[in-house]
Amino acid sequence: MRIIAGSRKGRKLKPVNIPGIRPTSDRVREAVFSILYQTVVEANVADLFAGTGAMGMEALSRGAAHCLFVEGNPKALSLINENLKHMDLEKNSQSVRWDAMKNLQCLKRTGLKFDLIFADPPYALNAVEDVLQVLAESDALNPEAVVVFESAANQEVVEKTNAFELTDQRKYGKTLVSFFRFML
Repeated sequence: MRIIAGSRKGRKLKPVNIPGIRPTSDRVREAVFSILYQTVVEANVADLFAGTGAMGMEALSRGAAHCLFVEGNPKALSLINENLKHMDLEKNSQSVRWDAMKNLQCLKRTGLKFDLIFADPPYALNAVEDVLQVLAESDALNPEAVVVFESAANQEVVEKTNAFELTDQRKYGKTLVSFFRFML
């Protein structure tokens, strides 16, 4: 895995060998960031279920102001911190061990309002609606914030909730990427 573009373009991330961690492929990351383009610049970003942290680090490399990495697995969190140090991205980031399925008060505790959220929970959780609900309850999103959600390609995804609306959706092999806009 490598950073695809921006200030850290071409730099390799330390490899992941942690059961249950499924890194987002370079192909999917490249496609997602091509769609997001200017949304990333100067954005406050949260990478939920961060795994390797590749999505958040890609955002930082492309000009995001700040990224909060949220991961419940301590080994994965350690890998994220190693990669942040390796990429010299520590000053613009924070990492926290947190169960993003329960609540996202960790977002509010930063004192930031977030513009862009990446969410990539284990596909078996079928967690789109649950994660969108805890995001809506977090009181940590800017109006019009974008949520990029990865799920299994065969998973049904809600088109609208009381706080989010599906704006785009793309399939890449076994991965479905859904883009939601925060409407409050």
